[in-house]
Amino acid sequence: MTKQYDALFFDVDNTILDFTKTEQEALPLLFKQHGLPTDETAMTAYRTINQRLWSSFEKGEINRDTVVSSRFTEFFAIYNKQVDGADLDAAYRELLAQGRHMIAGAAEILEELSKNYPLYIVTNGVSETQFRRLKATGLLPYFQSIFVSEDTGFQKPMAGFFDYVFERVPGIEPERSLIIGDSLVADIQGGNMAGMDTCWFNPGRLPNHLPLQPDFEITTLDELQDILK
Repeated sequence: MTKQYDALFFDVDNTILDFTKTEQEALPLLFKQHGLPTDETAMTAYRTINQRLWSSFEKGEINRDTVVSSRFTEFFAIYNKQVDGADLDAAYRELLAQGRHMIAGAAEILEELSKNYPLYIVTNGVSETQFRRLKATGLLPYFQSIFVSEDTGFQKPMAGFFDYVFERVPGIEPERSLIIGDSLVADIQGGNMAGMDTCWFNPGRLPNHLPLQPDFEITTLDELQDILK
């Protein structure tokens, strides 16, 4: 028999909102404004820097402000340009906030699930940007509360993040909750440590090389219906 849940917790980027597409539009605009190349070599260089810094953030090695400013100072340094990382991040966030790309089926599944479950957002993103994107896509009303690392003082997968969340959702216990996300570390490891059931959203069918085992794995959001029957 399928386990019954009292609440569902969703990651945002590349789980319900298509961050990859939004980034693919925002970065070339930003780089072009500053006279930098916008070819795939430049994009790959930026993403390598960005992923390394966010990985350090998830491990608690650096804070969010360091991530969002250093990624631009490091990237622009490749082209011998000195920039104010915080200013560049603000410009980038403005471009990101205009993104309205959703993961296929997100609106439909959230509308359906919200009829039977309280839904919550748990994300390591930047608060203002995430709220604006969720509002622009029309997804915001489906969620009871939005928990963003910037506001909680902790980031997934840190225990402090999930402690913060469950202190603010009265009557909902971790063991009666399911977290859905695309990150094995932030979402699956974090959920496992918090005592939640976990669902790895893996549309690219990526191999799992980590010693982490999600309770469920899906490649489309529609598959949640089968899990929750």
